[in-house]
Amino acid sequence: MHFKAKFWLQFSLFNLLLVALLGLLMRYKIGFEFPLFNQKNLQHSHSHFAFAGWISHTLMVLMVGFLERKGKREKGQGIRLALYNRILWANLICAYGMLVFFIIQGYAALSIVFSTASIFVAYLFGYQFWKDLKQVGPEWLSINWFKAAIFFNVISSFGTFVLAFMMITKNIHQNEYLASIYYYLHFQYNGWFLFACVGLLFHFFNLKSTEHPFFKKVFWLFFAACIPAYFLSTLWLNLPIWLYVLTVVAAFVQSYAWFKLLVVLARTRKGYFENYPFFLRYIILFVAVACSIKIVLQLGSTIPALSQLAFGFRPIVIAYLHLVLLAVISLFLLFYIYVNHYFYISKPIKFGIILFSVGVFLNELVLAVQGIASFSYTLIPMVNELLFAVAVLLVSGIAVTTYYSIKKVKIPPVL
Repeated sequence: MHFKAKFWLQFSLFNLLLVALLGLLMRYKIGFEFPLFNQKNLQHSHSHFAFAGWISHTLMVLMVGFLERKGKREKGQGIRLALYNRILWANLICAYGMLVFFIIQGYAALSIVFSTASIFVAYLFGYQFWKDLKQVGPEWLSINWFKAAIFFNVISSFGTFVLAFMMITKNIHQNEYLASIYYYLHFQYNGWFLFACVGLLFHFFNLKSTEHPFFKKVFWLFFAACIPAYFLSTLWLNLPIWLYVLTVVAAFVQSYAWFKLLVVLARTRKGYFENYPFFLRYIILFVAVACSIKIVLQLGSTIPALSQLAFGFRPIVIAYLHLVLLAVISLFLLFYIYVNHYFYISKPIKFGIILFSVGVFLNELVLAVQGIASFSYTLIPMVNELLFAVAVLLVSGIAVTTYYSIKKVKIPPVL
């Protein structure tokens, strides 16, 4: 049985368009009158669907694609592709359930049922994928990154169970509530998402354990630092001095590991992108710069005064989360999808992805300016209208990309 990755990735692109449309609707409600939907419910729908319907769905598809390419093909050792198809359908059902019922009712019975079910679907995927990784040769460095991604995806769910318990019992303590949210976000963004993306990046570069000793070392540095790095999000809790020191060390370890990895990749894969289209080289450079900024901001957040300022102003938090979600994760996934030719790359698709990336950049720029201005309680004129215009750019870019990726095209013959 052949895994129809293109079919599943069409869902991915359509789901990203829905995520962008929800973001546009929220921006419209902030800047203009539109009382039809509850803003908090839209926010829950937007975030849950982005995680399950766009990123997790896409990562699952691309990771199964890795198995299909690198797994053994001897008789009796085939990958259970039919099971992965059922898992992906189940994940999409949960994602669309969250999309609809979070809008209708917020945190209530049906939305909690679908969000809880999506966690167990992720458990099933992780269990099966971990088993099937045994069919991949041990020389491929992506294996450890994928295993770690699954591990962090599982432990991130503990935060959602705590949140659900608080919502159901109506027993909400502010510090525990925020700590649970940041726990979930950290192990999703910096665990499941980031480790899976690096695994895909190593697969793209065809990196083996024999190529350079740092390629094995960098995994253990990131893995060891990921758990204590969670406390970067909780410095406002007045942590014990030993835990604060451990958190600072984790931030320095991740900074060293990331920038050293960039140097080693530049040396071992020099000229690797020469034959790729300019827009793909531009996108991967954009992602590398964005990830570097993320790492530097993490390091800066170890200064308690800066951390308290950042977490005290909502635009700063939103800017950081969107930096990771859009500029690093989403743009990398788009890069990976098109660099591996899952879809024929036409001129409109190039235009759509570049337009989307411009929207991502402007979104970060406006949010950053708004956040910095909020330190002195300075109001930026027309900021909500600007953010709405940027959201229109994001929707337009991904709409063009999605339409021309799903649309049937006649591929011109090679002359």
